[in-house]
Amino acid sequence: MKKILFIDDDKQLCDLVRKSVLQENIDVDCCYLGAEGLKKLKDNIYQLVLLDVMMPDLDGFALLEKIRESHRLPVLMLTSKSDSISRVRGLRAGADDYLTKPFEMEELIARIVSLIRRYTCFNRPDGVSEKLEFDGLTIDPDSRLVTSVNGTVALPPKEFDLLLFCAMRQGKILTKQQIYEGVWKEPYVYDDSNIMAIISRLRKKIEKDPGSPRYIQTVKGIGYRFNKEV
Repeated sequence: MKKILFIDDDKQLCDLVRKSVLQENIDVDCCYLGAEGLKKLKDNIYQLVLLDVMMPDLDGFALLEKIRESHRLPVLMLTSKSDSISRVRGLRAGADDYLTKPFEMEELIARIVSLIRRYTCFNRPDGVSEKLEFDGLTIDPDSRLVTSVNGTVALPPKEFDLLLFCAMRQGKILTKQQIYEGVWKEPYVYDDSNIMAIISRLRKKIEKDPGSPRYIQTVKGIGYRFNKEV
């Protein structure tokens, strides 16, 4: 399930948004103070931040600047101000979208879903810095550490690159040629044994049962796929 962080001191609106986006299989953490939201963002993984401009302790623009110091996830700003100056200020500070109160819940949900889709599927370069969180597996591109049921390990470069390449394309069947050219950054030389050896080592390090892999699965006759169900 996707999860977003909603920072707004309007508790009634927070409850309404939470109930509404659950229908889209999206969970919501609500914070009523900016400082609380920053702590939540530091301690958890989110796919989007929904941010109100008018906050009692730290206004949304200042909060957005702090978020952008270390996070690339999409930010959708909410405000009761309809003037273009506030809108431009928010976009210049790093907001991805802007919605003025009052708004239709259907429009808010559509914008949230669109931003999450663009962020997770279309707008993630190979240099992504946000952690990738799956059921029982965390991949941290910044530290190049992987945490699984077997603990936290620092993988060798090619093992990490191959795991990240597959995980970022979760659910997609990848041929050995696609994996080789995506990880080695050079033309495919039909060296299937190298890929197979790396995947075998990966499974021993991240799987509870390497003989029945949960994450990188073999698609016979084609290649591999990172399990879309995790």
